[in-house]
Amino acid sequence: MTAALTGILLGLAIGAGCRWFDIPLPAPPRLVGALLVVAMTLGFLGTDYVLTLTAAR
Repeated sequence: MTAALTGILLGLAIGAGCRWFDIPLPAPPRLVGALLVVAMTLGFLGTDYVLTLTAAR
């Protein structure tokens, strides 16, 4: 839970920093870009879950 909260806070901090310094966001500013980030996050979390289950056996 701490890692997820840290990731969300870090994402918000990066977005705020990009906006503050007028740096382009590191993702496309469209719905497709947001869905890509969500898909990558879900893939990362899913793989981590599967690897954790495999290592526990």
